[in-house]
Amino acid sequence: MHTKNPIYQRALALAVPMMIQNGITNAVGLVDHVMVGSLGTEAMTAVSIVGQLIFVFNLAVFGGLSGPGIYGAQYCGRGDTEGIRRSFRMKVWIALTVLIAGLAVFLTLGRQLIRLYLHGESAEVDPVQTTVFGMRYLRIMLFGLMPFALTQVYAGTLRENGESLKPMAAGIVSVAADIVFNYLLIYGKFGFPRLGVAGAAYATVLSRCIEAAVLLLWVRHSKEKYPYLKRVWHTLRIPAEHAKPMIRKSLPIFCNELLWAGGLAALTQCYSTRGLHVVSGLTISNVLCNLLNVVFVALGSAVGILIGQTLGAGKYEQAKHDSYALTRFTGLLCTGLTVILIALSGFFPRLYDTTANVRHLAQQFIIVTAFFFPVQGILNSLYFTLRSGGKTLVTFLFDSMFTWAVTMPLALCLCFLTKLPVIAVYAVVQSVDLVKVAIGAVMIRRGVWISTLGSTQPAQDSENRS
Repeated sequence: MHTKNPIYQRALALAVPMMIQNGITNAVGLVDHVMVGSLGTEAMTAVSIVGQLIFVFNLAVFGGLSGPGIYGAQYCGRGDTEGIRRSFRMKVWIALTVLIAGLAVFLTLGRQLIRLYLHGESAEVDPVQTTVFGMRYLRIMLFGLMPFALTQVYAGTLRENGESLKPMAAGIVSVAADIVFNYLLIYGKFGFPRLGVAGAAYATVLSRCIEAAVLLLWVRHSKEKYPYLKRVWHTLRIPAEHAKPMIRKSLPIFCNELLWAGGLAALTQCYSTRGLHVVSGLTISNVLCNLLNVVFVALGSAVGILIGQTLGAGKYEQAKHDSYALTRFTGLLCTGLTVILIALSGFFPRLYDTTANVRHLAQQFIIVTAFFFPVQGILNSLYFTLRSGGKTLVTFLFDSMFTWAVTMPLALCLCFLTKLPVIAVYAVVQSVDLVKVAIGAVMIRRGVWISTLGSTQPAQDSENRS
């Protein structure tokens, strides 16, 4: 593999700022969890459960915005400024819809959703106190949903046009604010009230408001640099002939992200039936693993943008070649992350003020997750490649439907019909993703994903046209 290949350089130029932004954000999440973990196992478990629920909302936003984002990347490849504006406006409508739906669900069903994770038995976790902490945390976190959604609308559009530094910078400012406010409000330092779990929620909300404000102000003062954002708010009307195709592409991705995130939440709930301490162990493992999975998450986003731009320019054979190269590159990087995770697996759980049993379980979860990091990296690259051509129904079947039709039934059977240790169940469930890798590789090789959106031209390489 030639590391000087231009596609690797382009991918890293786009992905590294996202890695830095997401890495810093996840590092702050790590600090947050360690701080909250010092308040006790119940507080840590409550924040983890609510975090899982908020994660479903976040992915619903990502999924909803991804459909217009596919169009935005291809419009960028063709230099269609008005097309980019239309994709931005569609993102605004989708973000608003998801926001209203999310608030309705959390306000009416929040307590019941938290309790879904508290049916297992454990002498180490009090379910009543965990529910109290969880509801306190959730009610405050709801105020951060709107600025988060608005940030994603702007950040996604900027990245689709090759600008990932501004979102990264806004994220860094947000992260710095989060660290400061967490310290001040969780522990009550420098005259601030000691709010514990509530303080962690307030810090997150404040940081999200700051991130949105910084990004919007930068864009406002750099209008000449971003002509596609000029007059973008003059109207939110989108002609039906442009809106309908974007909605058709968005719905499968939205459903996919929502169902996939819901599948992860359901898997965690399934594991929790083996004891509430399992949720605590998974929480510690996820905090560390999420710190490193930013590498393949950012690379996946870069793959989707770069392949989408290449498809938009009509270079279909080049897009196929680049997809192979970037998938191999991602898998190689994730192999290195496996080594790092295993090296940290014994040390990291000791940072938490919890029981020895929870720490040992967390170490085991980290090791199992580490071995499957290359698989997850390759899967992520395959997913974004399939999505870049607008084959959103294919990605829906490939991703979330597989989770609910194969992975979830397997986990349920292993949890309720066998006496296997939870770590063994977790490892078997993770191994099912090898089947998805094989399926995705076949689809990429056959080129079923290759198409140009918003164009009437047939899918043939423009470089070969006479």
